[in-house]
Amino acid sequence: MDKYVNLIKLSVGSESVETLADWQQTRAAQAEDGLPRHVTRMWPKREAEILKGGSIYWVIKGLVQCRQRILRMDEVMGSDGIRRCAIVLDPELYRTQSAQKRPFQGWRYLKPEDTPPDLPKTRQSEDALPDDLNRALAEIGVL
Repeated sequence: MDKYVNLIKLSVGSESVETLADWQQTRAAQAEDGLPRHVTRMWPKREAEILKGGSIYWVIKGLVQCRQRILRMDEVMGSDGIRRCAIVLDPELYRTQSAQKRPFQGWRYLKPEDTPPDLPKTRQSEDALPDDLNRALAEIGVL
């Protein structure tokens, strides 16, 4: 398989994977074709590598908790006339093993070998652990 790279991004305002999913179902968060998108000011220079199989890993409340496959990148113009990148996503959210992540601005590249693994399919629909327990388990490396 060709080399690919992922993105990692804070999901500002999300309280859980469910609230991220709810937001992405709003018209404001969708591309013209109804797919969820994330609009960012900067266009990834490594677009070709991302589009070879990359995902966006979402950090929610200080923990990487899920990912979505990146389908394409669309150009959108802001109301200020500035060109922006709309990262168009597969609507399916895949829960991952929790991994702590310190706050950062914007998005970052994330190598496949540095990504937390997906939870098994049988655990994808489980209720999330309480935030404090999830964080404590991630701190000691259990998750």
